[in-house]
Order: sequence, then structure tokens, then C-alpha cells
Amino acid sequence: MLRGLVLLFLCFSPVLSLECYVCSSSSTNEECNKSTQECQQPLDTCMTIVDTLGIMKAIVKQCASRATCSGAASTASVDSNGNGNTINCCSSYNLCNFSGANSIHIHTTLLLLAVGVLLLLTH
Repeated sequence: MLRGLVLLFLCFSPVLSLECYVCSSSSTNEECNKSTQECQQPLDTCMTIVDTLGIMKAIVKQCASRATCSGAASTASVDSNGNGNTINCCSSYNLCNFSGANSIHIHTTLLLLAVGVLLLLTH
């Protein structure tokens, strides 16, 4: 009986969606963190894109699917002059994409480290 009630509750309980900061193209993280959006399924990840060219910076934040964000992050790159783009994906808590460029560099480094370990394991 109790098992049936728990299953019934799980079937009809509302699914909590992730809330992300969103902006279309801002030059600063503070400017970008003025609007939020509740992500609708299948969008379950907060995605932050930072494009840099010299002193110019454009930040885009949006809801995305985990697969889309991970795919985009795997192709992001920055050259030795700091030009290029970085992509951060998070889904751990609401408004997890508060931080801009600082956390992105750490994320990209961790992603590259993980890819390196995988390459070593496959040889």
C-alpha cells in the first residue's frame, strides 16, 4: 500500500525545472546577470558562452540541453592571445551560471584534462 502511494506521488509530483541567468550579448557578467529564465524540458542545463577578441568580450547565457552544451564545450577553444570562445555548462543548482569567465577557464581546463585521461586509457 505504502509503495503504491509513493509511486503515485512520484508520477504526479511536479518536476522542478532549473533556473538560469539569460542574456543575448553582454560585455560584462554583471550586465548579463540581470535576467533569469526557468528552463523548460528538454533544456536542463545552464550554458554560458564567452567570446573574446582582444579587449572585446561578448557573453551569452541561456538554457540548453546537456548534450548541446557538452558538444559545444568540446569544440570551444582559445588561442595563445586569449582570443576565441569558452563554454561552461552547469546544472547543479538554480542560477549556477552566476559566474562568468573565471569559472569557464577552470571548466575548460578540467574538460581538457578529462579528455587527456580518456585518450591515455584508450591506448
